[in-house]
Amino acid sequence: MFVKTMPVGPIGTNCYVLADETEKVCAVVDPGGDADAILSMLREDGLTPVSILLTHAHYDHTGGVSGLEAAFPNTPVYVHQADVEGVDPSLFPPLPKEQLRFYGEGDRVSVGGIPVEVLHTPGHTKGSVVLKTGDILFTGDTLFRGSCGRTDFPGGSYEEIMASLARLAALPGDYRVCPGHEGLSTLETERRQNYYMRAATE
Repeated sequence: MFVKTMPVGPIGTNCYVLADETEKVCAVVDPGGDADAILSMLREDGLTPVSILLTHAHYDHTGGVSGLEAAFPNTPVYVHQADVEGVDPSLFPPLPKEQLRFYGEGDRVSVGGIPVEVLHTPGHTKGSVVLKTGDILFTGDTLFRGSCGRTDFPGGSYEEIMASLARLAALPGDYRVCPGHEGLSTLETERRQNYYMRAATE
């Protein structure tokens, strides 16, 4: 298993490629834009995407979905149902219905031989999730290095994101934290230094 990171889209969303190098397949996590650049990265490594995994469905995390679908038709797009139904289309642009798959708490998605577990972590949006695989957490806009996601958009909730941060802090052991924006971190670092996570656990 390996992970590559590429900032994409208008506000530098972190797009991740989670790859099973043995089977030469991958999942693209949060393709927020620049589909051609993402596709070039896949071609360089000889990878075929078997899924697109969304931590939430804001436009800056989904902008590259259509370009990836054009290159690899019928690739399933996984998202939490709460970020698709009854939402503001200016923030949550429509996703391709034919390829859409819903996932939620406790679900698992396989990327080749790599299992990915879904943790429902509302707060930034109603349908925000964290994706856990191996020692990695793809935290989307729930947990950032030293901060957390905004809660003032429609569907956001400060109380819910604090509960989600407390849940992440309680996970046993340490993880590499791969957030939706800015730099990488570790869960132990965030337990010690992140004001919001510390407040959530007091």
